[in-house]
Amino acid sequence: MGRYRTPTVLAAAGLLLSALCAGQAPAAAPPGRVDINPVIAEQLDDAITAAMRKAGIPGVGVGLWVDGDDSYVRAFGTSDKATGIPIKTDMHTRIGSVTKTFAITGVLQLVDEGKVRLDAPISTYLDGVPGGEEITVRQLADMRSGLYNYTEDPRWMATFKADPHRAWTPQELLDISFAHPADFPPGARWEYSNTNTVLLGLLVEKISGQPLHTYLKQHVFEPAGLEATSLPTGAEITSPYVHGYTNFTPDGATVDASTWNPSWGWAAGAMISTMDDLRSWVPTLVTGKLPDGGRLLEPGTQAQRLRMLPTGHPDVGYGLGIAELDGWIGHNGELPGYETIAVRLPQERATLVIVVNSDVDGKFGSLSSLIANTVTKIATPEHVWSLPQAAQPNTVPEPSAPPPATPAPTPAPSS
Repeated sequence: MGRYRTPTVLAAAGLLLSALCAGQAPAAAPPGRVDINPVIAEQLDDAITAAMRKAGIPGVGVGLWVDGDDSYVRAFGTSDKATGIPIKTDMHTRIGSVTKTFAITGVLQLVDEGKVRLDAPISTYLDGVPGGEEITVRQLADMRSGLYNYTEDPRWMATFKADPHRAWTPQELLDISFAHPADFPPGARWEYSNTNTVLLGLLVEKISGQPLHTYLKQHVFEPAGLEATSLPTGAEITSPYVHGYTNFTPDGATVDASTWNPSWGWAAGAMISTMDDLRSWVPTLVTGKLPDGGRLLEPGTQAQRLRMLPTGHPDVGYGLGIAELDGWIGHNGELPGYETIAVRLPQERATLVIVVNSDVDGKFGSLSSLIANTVTKIATPEHVWSLPQAAQPNTVPEPSAPPPATPAPTPAPSS
């Protein structure tokens, strides 16, 4: 879904989750209903903290909200290992590939305005894309373009690892991708590629005449009431913020990556947000409706966005910058030091947001998916989050993740 892959994580984009549970069997909610009662809440507390201990996770934020009903909002552990400051649910965090939901919303707004056509070749709007006469805007948005994912490039990975504070321009990222042949003909299959969303970010800039961060602020963040969400133009992160820990380093040591420059992810994975803002964003993303009753997107465009196509992974579908896993709709994201899940279970009117301040996945696979699996097994046992590793979003490959034994149909780098 949301792939950033730390330069080593890219190669291992799979998520075969080991389920970590507290010792006792959870008292599951009644079928067809999410019931966050005190017993369930206590079991969630115990299971999450047990998972954190086993996987060595510094800090976790979890929010599960049911419209008009009870909610479960918790923060466990530390936001800063140097000071011991606890993680809090109002802290800013880097959200990786959840950024794609915002960037592609911008594209779809331009579709609604008649300025962009989903089935037009990208060459209609942007020059210099290899095979751009055959690749449509829609294929870029639903990850079926075939364009090589620049975050999979070994030399790019080595450069990033050597200097994670370096600033990258979108064109530099595209040049890396375009130096490789396409992975397959446009539309032939699904493959997660950050290149697609970087191109769509440039499309928004070209057609709107605004920098992407300005366009999104004026046309997406502000209408949706997202006051703590931004697309940074450099390495900045708004205070108070969660410190993120990664071992994507030359010697494999775990370090604080919170000041690393996310410009390599740009439209594909550089954004910052909070749990509260993501809680507000996900229902808007899934319904196309703004909190004030207005529309983010026209109903027909929203319906196209939610038309999930197969990805080659069981129970995982992908639409236009949005994914579905066993009924949960939204996106996840990973980049060095940070993992995020922001999804909605429409039939249960439930929203789930998970923030983890580490991508040192080790033997447990994706840490955010581990926590999501732990939560959903207890709270929504009919809709359990279990994301295949090969479908895991990563922007940069992780050093700790081994390469897949066989080529994955769509390795997703996290951003």
